[in-house]
Amino acid sequence: MSVRLFSMQNPAALAIASWAAPLPLGVAYSGGADSTALLYAAAARWPGQVQALHVHHGLQAAADGFEAHCRATCKALGVPLHVGRVDARHAPGESPEDAARRARYATLAQLAQAQKLPDVALAQHADDQVETMLIALGRGAGLDGLAGMPRHMQRHGVNFHRPLLEVHAVALREWITASRTPHIDDPSNADLRYTRNRIRLQLLPALAATLPQFRETFARTARNAAKASRLLAEVAATDIAAAGVPPALAILRSLPRERLANVLRHWLRREHDAVPSEAQLDQLLDQIAACSTRSHRIRLKVADGYVQREGDVLHWYNARPPSQPAALR
Repeated sequence: MSVRLFSMQNPAALAIASWAAPLPLGVAYSGGADSTALLYAAAARWPGQVQALHVHHGLQAAADGFEAHCRATCKALGVPLHVGRVDARHAPGESPEDAARRARYATLAQLAQAQKLPDVALAQHADDQVETMLIALGRGAGLDGLAGMPRHMQRHGVNFHRPLLEVHAVALREWITASRTPHIDDPSNADLRYTRNRIRLQLLPALAATLPQFRETFARTARNAAKASRLLAEVAATDIAAAGVPPALAILRSLPRERLANVLRHWLRREHDAVPSEAQLDQLLDQIAACSTRSHRIRLKVADGYVQREGDVLHWYNARPPSQPAALR
């Protein structure tokens, strides 16, 4: 059966039908059901304008087989495939899921930039969005966490897009099964040691039985939280412009505590991709409030690094060793 016939029945194709995608377009392709559906849809929608990007994580013995499968699929579709190898093992005390995610985005960005692809499509869908929001709730996250995954974001100089956020996982799996489209079933997706897998396999079925429309209601919550988060980001941008980068203590100390917390969160995330815990942020706020003399020192652990006072400004330094660069092929 042709790729075009597949795409007519493919829920991913319906999702991207009206998307004015920036071309040429990279597609993050793991070989799993979701990214397979997206790649088939994109290859049919924009023939000759799509390239596949595959991350070889090196975390399991089957990874070589995953890469071989992706090469065979892309050859059949006439889609160029680019592979990046990365060591995604986590450091002591670091979440293995967070470490793998950071390594994956960094590698995808390197692959895209090497091929002069400023835009990459990801296959994350409505169920992934709910899982992300539940993980954020479990960590006590604020509005940014409740906003879930944005439809568009920029990371490592590359624009990432999520065109399938309104598509249900079951719809993608049903199309994969009905069309007999070759794909990979990653055994790690059944490993209940990982929080996301426990949510997907244990919690989402219970939610579906209790609140059948939970995907739509969670999506509405995410949209509302994103609107409020954007408003706070605008306030933070005004305060960052006044305080400068690195921020001046005198300006920071003039802000009310909640507004100070807001600008510090945005400064750390925007400039350093660092997210402080609530306890770390409270301690930093207390230290800034007490910093009334030039001799007052500040050096506090924040995220994977530390915030330090240097003269009249604050700096953040990364204490985590740089990750091993990916090998691109």
